[in-house]
Amino acid sequence: MPEKVYPNSDACKDQILLDNKNKSGIYMWKNNLNKKRYIGSSQNLRKRFTEYFNINSLIKDNCMPICRALKKHDYSNFELTILEYCSPDKCIEREKYYINFLGSEYNIVKDPTLPSMSGRTHSDATKIIMSDAKKGENHPNYGKPRFEGAGRPSQSIEVFDLEEKISTSYDSIRSAARALNLPSHKAILNYIKNNQQKPYKGRYNFKKVQKN
Repeated sequence: MPEKVYPNSDACKDQILLDNKNKSGIYMWKNNLNKKRYIGSSQNLRKRFTEYFNINSLIKDNCMPICRALKKHDYSNFELTILEYCSPDKCIEREKYYINFLGSEYNIVKDPTLPSMSGRTHSDATKIIMSDAKKGENHPNYGKPRFEGAGRPSQSIEVFDLEEKISTSYDSIRSAARALNLPSHKAILNYIKNNQQKPYKGRYNFKKVQKN
């Protein structure tokens, strides 16, 4: 049995923030329109939910499917469930359990215990691995040359997710590989080099973006 269920996260916003002050644990967003879910964990649930309820945070983290979904479908169409309260050191372990047990269509990272995710302060692994996917003047490396490898400039690409029916642009192939949790960016390089038409892993299409 879940700890708490808030059927309408918009109407229950104040109660959500009140109930989860000074608590850590596992949570789940469920889209009541299409039943898709996102499972995460945080050592500070109130702080994390405050970020979710901040439209500027959703815009900033637009690379995350759950943030795009909250903006598109509105909080009133999302149910928020506290699956379990636990100690901070158990958050990642329990998050993985619920992802495996319940499934999570909005999660890009399916295994938060991966070494690349160590040291994060909350469960939004996608926020960490996709942090350098931001573009424009707000990017810390804006205006600076970037390289995919020795002597090779970075290549911006567009990734089309057939399941979510969304397209996301990345300023480098390595950024896209990290965002999709691929072991190496070479999979994308080979896909583009061989001009493959079949979706990668049956889900993603990659396309180079021409730079002006």
